[in-house]
Amino acid sequence: MKKISLVLLLISITTFLFAQKEANVINAKEVERIEKILSADDMEGRKTFSKGIEKAAAFIADEFAKTGLQSWNHTGNYLQAFAMVKPKFISADCSFGGVSVATRDVIVVTCKEELKINEQSGYEKVTITAGANFNAEARKYLTANKNYFVLVDTVFAKAFFNLTRFKSQLYKTDKSVVFVLTAQNPATYTLEAKHQFTEQSLANVLGILPGKSKKNEYVIFSGHYDHLGIMGKDRLGNVLADSIFNGANDDAAGTTAVIMLAKYFKALNNNERTLIFVAFTAEEVGGFGAQYFSRQFNPEDVKAMFNIEMIGTESKWGKNSAYITGYERTDMGKMLQGNLAGTGFSFYPDPYPAQNLFFRSDNATLARLGVPAHTISTSKMDSEPNYHTSGDEIGTLDMENMAMIIKSIALSAKGIVSGKETPSRVDVSELNNPGASRPVAPPAGKSQ
Repeated sequence: MKKISLVLLLISITTFLFAQKEANVINAKEVERIEKILSADDMEGRKTFSKGIEKAAAFIADEFAKTGLQSWNHTGNYLQAFAMVKPKFISADCSFGGVSVATRDVIVVTCKEELKINEQSGYEKVTITAGANFNAEARKYLTANKNYFVLVDTVFAKAFFNLTRFKSQLYKTDKSVVFVLTAQNPATYTLEAKHQFTEQSLANVLGILPGKSKKNEYVIFSGHYDHLGIMGKDRLGNVLADSIFNGANDDAAGTTAVIMLAKYFKALNNNERTLIFVAFTAEEVGGFGAQYFSRQFNPEDVKAMFNIEMIGTESKWGKNSAYITGYERTDMGKMLQGNLAGTGFSFYPDPYPAQNLFFRSDNATLARLGVPAHTISTSKMDSEPNYHTSGDEIGTLDMENMAMIIKSIALSAKGIVSGKETPSRVDVSELNNPGASRPVAPPAGKSQ
């Protein structure tokens, strides 16, 4: 009996020491090394479509390679490249049964310089009827990767022109969606549209740690690596002494966390679900990187998303704390907090509901599809002095606290990573009113 007890004791000690060793992968010194490189002046503020962001992408890819992550689609390349096209409208002519439709009532979302279609072109004809959620229906057709001819009821006349915002930047695709504001349901139609396009290349940086028993179930850890670049003047038109917007907190901090979490989980090497570590591009200009990434997955296969944004400063509750946007929409926050019992670290609901943060970061695309996708942050959005300024530099960040937050995210995720816990899905019916927020009780023993 004593021999068995001794063996069990030795196993427990070995397991504890192993866990301590892996936990030490996340440390303030390594956090500072990565953060310092990403927020350095020679990254030129990591503006989308700039040389600086290309340099940042190369650095992140190198870190993923050194960590031993698998590349996207086994290509050996950690860059998930895609193209955006910016259209310039030339003309559009539409007719129903030979009768012309006013150009103002036609919006064509396409990447084709010349588009000519009719009722025999294979476009699925659908209708957005009175009483429907106009924005949700339009978004559904635009993201379905199919050709649609969409008849929009005239009750949406005031909102119809807002669809042009979907043309400001497009993913390069051979699919087109035509919207026509009309009270008719024509048996025959013709449409001709002409555009000119400017094409630009973008890339997310993506690394994968395959799961052991649940390879087709995904857990995502993400942050965006782009920022605002170099700006000669501030928003008030004042000339800036420091023109580089380094984005140390926004969001080199989140990207640093993603890299550190990749190192941590690779060292543990016991994840049952497949882990995807991704640094998104173009968050600051419309969230295009996250939107493209999200289209590559069946949302039902994504079991959770940890999006990390601005964790370099203390939260309103001080050290050893962070908040989760959309906390009330799933049970993921409670699940994460449960795994942190006894650590002294607390996750809180988002204290800034009026700012609608749940829909302002890279978690939003998957959340709209039902994925328990949340952003973790500490940024005091009502009083963060360096937010979107040239003062967002590494000297304003707390490396020790950052390391503690990253460790806490890692520990909180253990049940989800192991496949033993699965958060509830976002109720997409509630997303028809994205500003809605339900009251949530704070963590046990805490007050807001």
